[in-house]
Amino acid sequence: MEHKKIGSENQDSYDDQQKWVLDSSFDSKGHVPLRARTGAWRAAFFIIAIEFSERLSYYGLATNLVVYLTTILHQDLKTAIRNANYWAGVTTLMPLLGGFVADAYLGRYTTVLVATTIYLMGLVLLTLSWFIPGLKPCHQEVCLEPRKAHEISFFIAIYLISIGTGGHKPSLESFGADQFDEGHAEERKMKMSYFNWWSAGLCAGILTAVIVIVFIEDRIGWGVASIILTAVMTISLLIFLVGKPFYRYRRPLGSPLTPMLQVFVAAFAKRKLPYPSDPSLLHEVSKAELNNGRLLSHTTHVKFLDKAAIIEDNTPQAFQKQSPWRLATLTKVEEAKLIINMIPIWLSVLVFGICAAQASTFFIKQATVMDRHVSGKNSFTIPPASIYCLTAITLIMYVTVYDKLLVPFLRRNTQNQRGINILQRVGIGMFFAIITMIIAALVEKNRLDLLTEQNRPMSVFWLAPQFIVLGVAEGFTLVGLQEYFYDQVPDSMRSLGIAFYLSVLGAGSFLNNLLITVVDSLAEDFSDKRWFGKTLNSSRLDWFYWLLAGLTAANMCVFMIVAKRFPYKSVQSSQVLADSSVSDA
Repeated sequence: MEHKKIGSENQDSYDDQQKWVLDSSFDSKGHVPLRARTGAWRAAFFIIAIEFSERLSYYGLATNLVVYLTTILHQDLKTAIRNANYWAGVTTLMPLLGGFVADAYLGRYTTVLVATTIYLMGLVLLTLSWFIPGLKPCHQEVCLEPRKAHEISFFIAIYLISIGTGGHKPSLESFGADQFDEGHAEERKMKMSYFNWWSAGLCAGILTAVIVIVFIEDRIGWGVASIILTAVMTISLLIFLVGKPFYRYRRPLGSPLTPMLQVFVAAFAKRKLPYPSDPSLLHEVSKAELNNGRLLSHTTHVKFLDKAAIIEDNTPQAFQKQSPWRLATLTKVEEAKLIINMIPIWLSVLVFGICAAQASTFFIKQATVMDRHVSGKNSFTIPPASIYCLTAITLIMYVTVYDKLLVPFLRRNTQNQRGINILQRVGIGMFFAIITMIIAALVEKNRLDLLTEQNRPMSVFWLAPQFIVLGVAEGFTLVGLQEYFYDQVPDSMRSLGIAFYLSVLGAGSFLNNLLITVVDSLAEDFSDKRWFGKTLNSSRLDWFYWLLAGLTAANMCVFMIVAKRFPYKSVQSSQVLADSSVSDA
């Protein structure tokens, strides 16, 4: 009779799980979400729509920024590249702050709204800098130096966009992933596809930016382009608000750094205690006592931190008085281990961030000095930044093939729900990054030779292979890193997880600047030929690309060693918990 009762309770629990979303999320009215009416793709499409708009605005600026700095603000090549890298670096490091605020205080939905408002302020100021007479670049058609007021307003505008991106990117992407319940088999499969289709929507925004927006900037005017970007962002914000009844929300849990610090303090305080003979003797809350998140299984990595969960006094009176700075749960210990284990992975993908930075800086600048006519001298001329569309198109095609053909095939052969492990996917992308840099070096060498020997520019279509292969590299590595950092961080740090992924690109941009400075200084000291001249034709960019290919190859070897030893997050399954309950009964 007792077993029948337990079986009936388990069936009721299963039925509840199918009807309701029992993962600590809530709906727009503050109630437990009804699975049939909230979340999953019905909510994700609203979120992907505003991401399309944000990437449209960002890449409408980023891909053409070097062109703007050299033609409108009349900066030399090195200064323009440095300023573009600084802006890209700040923009992709700001999500660390935005992700922290979202996870700890505001929540992801509210952070998206605040960040989008700041983003719109930047776009409005950018628009005004082209239409208010006192802020225009010049008071005449052609000028050798822009007005200081325009330069100041321009940089304020783009850094307001950086701040907006800082809250928008990590919060929106993790908010979209929150719409899928990992405890539900069908939604868990959907979530594995989510990051692929998120990237497809992102690439659609990039593609529209580098074809339509860049063309308008190049042929009609930057002011008109700014008006369009502002209007599209406003419309997408309204679409995002319309989706409010369909979203699943999560409450912010306070600073995620405090529990980590408590683990370190408790482990240090009990550093002289012996390890327990069995990990099950370590302190952990029961499933019934757990209010938010999931319980993690014990791992043997960074074993010293296990001491934070050692129970010193088992008496009920002493146990209730234990401070969290003296006794941590096993799950909190494992969450601290997750962050520590991520550090070598983060460091070992930074070189890829340097390679990715070339696409919107040197690759685009190369296009400006090449023959961009489609068929003849009097034919249509391609805007320099529009060549980036090849990377976006490749990414969209990659996502479709990978999600619909490659993953099902790999699932059947590897028995892995993802097809291949996340870090294997990242490593494959690094290999394609090496190929990209080799192709770029060969093309640039041929461009310089053609200019020297025949005094004529090379066709811009010779840049196509490096943009296409880079698209494949980003499809494997960047999409893989999105999934990795979202999936492997503690549940309370999901927005920060996306910020960690974005910080790879930000740190890559700053490292790119540092590498340029160091290489140029060394070349000046030991050679009569500088690698970076005032113009592209007086530079030796091909040597720089060969250097990047070598660094990426060496870095890939390091990454393979680190990835092979990396322990993935181990969550206590509901089945294990159910079996435990039956056993106790």
